[in-house]
Amino acid sequence: MAGMSTPTRRRLSDAPFLVAATGGAPSRRPVWFMRQAGRSLPEYRELRAGVGMLESCFDPELVCEITMQPIRRHGVDAAILFSDIVVPLKAAGIDLDIVPGTGPVVAQPVRTVDDVRGLPRLRREEVGAVTDGVRLLLDELGDTPLIGFAGAPFTLASYLVEGGPSRNHEHTKALMLGDPETWHLLLGVLTDITIEFLRAQLAAGVDAVQLFDSWAGALSLAQYREFVLPHSERVFAELATAGVPRIHFGVGTGELLGAMGEAGADVVGVDWRVPLQDAIRRVGAGKALQGNLDPAVLFAGPEVVEREVRRIAHEADEAIAMGAAGHIFNLGHGVLPETDPGVITETVALIHSLPSPL
Repeated sequence: MAGMSTPTRRRLSDAPFLVAATGGAPSRRPVWFMRQAGRSLPEYRELRAGVGMLESCFDPELVCEITMQPIRRHGVDAAILFSDIVVPLKAAGIDLDIVPGTGPVVAQPVRTVDDVRGLPRLRREEVGAVTDGVRLLLDELGDTPLIGFAGAPFTLASYLVEGGPSRNHEHTKALMLGDPETWHLLLGVLTDITIEFLRAQLAAGVDAVQLFDSWAGALSLAQYREFVLPHSERVFAELATAGVPRIHFGVGTGELLGAMGEAGADVVGVDWRVPLQDAIRRVGAGKALQGNLDPAVLFAGPEVVEREVRRIAHEADEAIAMGAAGHIFNLGHGVLPETDPGVITETVALIHSLPSPL
C-alpha cells in the first residue's frame, strides 16, 4: 500500500466539497459538474483543435490547463482530473483509440480466456504523464479539491469485449453469463489496473477519487451482484486507507443503488431518474449523495433551471434529514457538449446562494 498516504496531499479541511463528502457541515452547498472540463467551453475547443483525445490525456500541461478551465470560469467547488476511462488501458499497452464521434475503439476485442490471459498489467510509471499533470494542478488549484477518477472494471470490460461503445452489450453479457470463469478472470485483471491507476493518482496528491461505472445500468440487480459488485468492492477496499472520499457513480443505475451503496464508497452518485429521498432509502443512511440535475434542464431557460435547482436542494435537505451524510450538487450525468457555459456559471452562483442544509 506504499504511497497511499503521502505528504504531498494538501490540507483542505474546510473545502465545502470535502466537508459534505465526509459528513460535516459545509459553509455552502458544494457543486461541481461531471464533464465540466470539456466540449461546452470554447477555450477547451480552441486548446484541443488538432489534438487527439488520448494525446491530450498524456500531456501534463494540457491536463492541467483543461482541468483548470472550469475552475476559473465557473467557480465550482471541485476540479476533476481531465482524463478518460480508457487511459490506463492505453497506458498498459492495449491497442485502442478514441475515435471522434464514436468513442473508444479496441483493435482486438477480448472474448476468450486466451485473450484475457494475454492482457498486460499496468505499471505506475506508464501513467507518469497523468501524475505529472496532477502535480502541476496542485500548484494551480489553491484551496479547490482535485478529484481523481477511473472507470470501474465492468465498464472497462464492456469496451474491451464489445470492441467499442455498445447499445445492448450483447457480447459482454454473453461472456459474463456463458463463461463466468473467464469473466471473473477478466474483471480481476481490470480491477488490478483500476486500483493501480487510482493509487498512482492518490500518490500524486488527489483529494478524492470517483469510480465511474458508466454502463452498469445495462445489468439486472442479480447480474450486478454476482458479476460486478465483488470487483468494485475490491477497488474501494484497496483504497480504504488513503484517507480521501471515495465516490461511486453509474448511469441508469436506480435499481442498483442499494447494491452500489454496498460497494464501499463514501459518496454515491445519483442520476436524474431517482429522487434523492428515494436514493438514500436505497443506498442506506450514513453515506453522502451526489447529483442529480438532469443535464438537459440547462437548455430549458433560467426559470426552469432555478425551479429544478431549488427542487433538488429541497430533496437533498430531506435526504439529509433521513440519514444522508451530506449532499454534493452535480448533474445526473455529464455536461452536454452544446450547453451554454454562461448557464453553468449562473447555476453555480444560484446553488451557492441557497442556504446550506446543515
